[in-house]
Amino acid sequence: MSNLFEEFDNVSAAQWKQKIQVDLKGADYNNTLVSATLEGIDIKPFYHRETYGSTTPLRTKSSEWKIMQRIVVTNAQETNTRIKEVLARGAESIFLVITNENISIAEILSGIDVKDTPIHIEMHFLSDAYCASIDDFTKTTQTHITIGIDLIGNLASSGNWFHNLTKDHEILENILTLNHFNSTLTIHTDVYQNAGATMVQQLAYALAHANEYLNHYGSKFSNQIIFQVAVGSHYFFEIAKLRALRQLWHILAKEYQVPEECIIIATPSQRNKTLYDYNVNMLRTTTECMSAVLGGADFVYNLPYDTLYHHENEFGDRIARNQLRILKDESYFDKTNNPTEGAYFIESITHQLADKALHLFKDIEANGGFLHQLKAGTIQRKIKESAQKEQSLFDEGKEILLGTNKYPNPEDRMKNDLEKDPFLKKEVRKVLLQPILPKRLAEKLEQERLANE
Repeated sequence: MSNLFEEFDNVSAAQWKQKIQVDLKGADYNNTLVSATLEGIDIKPFYHRETYGSTTPLRTKSSEWKIMQRIVVTNAQETNTRIKEVLARGAESIFLVITNENISIAEILSGIDVKDTPIHIEMHFLSDAYCASIDDFTKTTQTHITIGIDLIGNLASSGNWFHNLTKDHEILENILTLNHFNSTLTIHTDVYQNAGATMVQQLAYALAHANEYLNHYGSKFSNQIIFQVAVGSHYFFEIAKLRALRQLWHILAKEYQVPEECIIIATPSQRNKTLYDYNVNMLRTTTECMSAVLGGADFVYNLPYDTLYHHENEFGDRIARNQLRILKDESYFDKTNNPTEGAYFIESITHQLADKALHLFKDIEANGGFLHQLKAGTIQRKIKESAQKEQSLFDEGKEILLGTNKYPNPEDRMKNDLEKDPFLKKEVRKVLLQPILPKRLAEKLEQERLANE
């Protein structure tokens, strides 16, 4: 049986472009069909094998991603009950945020199948004694536990160290000697995304952020690193962003001769979520979770559609978790490994994002490194500039959030539904440097609408 495609002649890139230009009837090709992005990448009307080059094989398997449930822990017994409930209702892994040192990890995980359930733990504090207690728990029970500690991420988001520079590093050095964890370091790139950084900045800052740890700890760093990533609504670019992140980490890790594999925990961005017409948030988080899976995230946890104005509740959590279950069980997002591999458009974006991020990373290192620029306020200033550009596009109606700055429902009322303040409150406190704070695009517009209700 002959191949169907043998009946058709190959069409070169030049022939495609010539045909397009004929159809444009004199209109300028670049002005009409080529669009620019905030990343400085031009989106072309078509991509061809001749103009692309080779494919970079991925090191991930889309079939192995896990549905994660994030739980903020204030009470061990209540959390234990909740973990059992969410695992029974479709979660496959757990992200625990421990709020104080008096909470027992053994009590939290009592009766949980920790052998087959990946557990990721982060803390609102820095304590080698508490991490040692987790290590003791893993000695007696075979577990799949990772700990996420990010001294620099805490400094960037809060403006302060946990204690001070010297003590923080001493504590982390003690924690790194514990040997029952697959990972103890997390790079919080979501801090930069939620504040308005471009994808190139997010990737470059993630690399420079990680490089500070590698410079400091060197050979003492012997396990996998975790990148916590926020995923926005630019579908194909977000897929490419995660793929580029793995490529960049592979380059950096190889230079230091540390494990080249990394873990990616992904979650939807907060930046484009809205208070009015809040059901649209479900559509946004669905496509963002799709990008995360197709981009090669290992774990994905979703944001409830009502997270801006409601306290944590069972209904919102169930909807968010079921969105992921639908992707896995009904949309078959776990049946094919790396379906985007070899797609010329996505491969092209991946390479361009990686190249631009690597160039920016080298510039950061040549000018003192990430911590130096963070303390000098350079990183904050660059993110603020990028955020203002995106904000201007939103204000002009060029960056669209449906139901907010496009097709808003003037009859919507939210003032009486607010269980918590949806806007960031400014705290007056002493800081070492200007913190990088999240900022949603719709905040100013929403504040005006609430004031006029």
